[in-house]
Amino acid sequence: MAGILDSVDQRTQLVGENRLEILMFRLSGRQLFAINVFKVQEVLQLPKMTLMPQRHPMVCGVVNLRGRTLPVIDLSRAIGMRPLVPDERSTIIVTEYNRSVQAFLVGGVDRILNLNWESVMPPPGGAGRQHYLTAITKVDEQIVEVIDVEKVLAEIVPMNTRVSAERLDNPLLQLAVGREVLLVDDSTVALTQLRETLSQLGMRMHMASDGLKALKMLKAWADSGEDMTEKLLMVFTDAEMPEMDGYRLTTEIRNDPRLRDLYVVLHTSLSGSFNEAMVKKVGCDNFLSKFQPDKLVDVVLDRLQRGQ
Repeated sequence: MAGILDSVDQRTQLVGENRLEILMFRLSGRQLFAINVFKVQEVLQLPKMTLMPQRHPMVCGVVNLRGRTLPVIDLSRAIGMRPLVPDERSTIIVTEYNRSVQAFLVGGVDRILNLNWESVMPPPGGAGRQHYLTAITKVDEQIVEVIDVEKVLAEIVPMNTRVSAERLDNPLLQLAVGREVLLVDDSTVALTQLRETLSQLGMRMHMASDGLKALKMLKAWADSGEDMTEKLLMVFTDAEMPEMDGYRLTTEIRNDPRLRDLYVVLHTSLSGSFNEAMVKKVGCDNFLSKFQPDKLVDVVLDRLQRGQ
């Protein structure tokens, strides 16, 4: 399965086409779950695992993988389902989120599938594991639930949203007070992090849970006669979202004469050379890995330095 994962060059072909690849798997039952292939480094049989004292309840133990010590997280238990019992036949999915690498214990991997984001819908409201989903789709008449891994990880290691005093003392930030910004993300955890960080700068925030909703908001403001670069200081958008992803949203913004000069930041848990290539391809002004409060402020400062 690890050999199926695409190279950076191949993955970039999906960008701007509103498409994604998902890795489907099962946990403790027949229900199919998924995560975006872009986050996956490899899939392999569980190596020898070491139990750690005083570990988080969701963490089964740690494994050593080519010189790296990785936590193994019981994804089933983490989203409120029956815990998995690890053994020598167990499967782990090694992923990278927000510059950290971890392994998720799963019940078994199904396959990789290429989809259009338009076929991926926001999850229904509800209790239980519904809180841990960012989207759902249907494959071969079966519902596939896309897990909000950011929420899972934030419950194990809480995210910091405090901006350092050194950053806040920058006099240029006075120009951000009262300015409006649009935040676009399907993860409630990510929206909360953005909101709590930017509120320390006195900014006013609008929010949308996917790219299509955001585009409709932007076009509605433009239709009403708003000067969009005067109204919005900047737009922060996630990459992966149902209905319309952040890459397509950026492309649509650049294609609309009324919106094309907006300062757009790709704010995502993906990292590395892949996103650097994508920023250039779709025309974002900046790229930022999630959950870095001081660097988030640095991006605001970059926008302010370019002119208000």
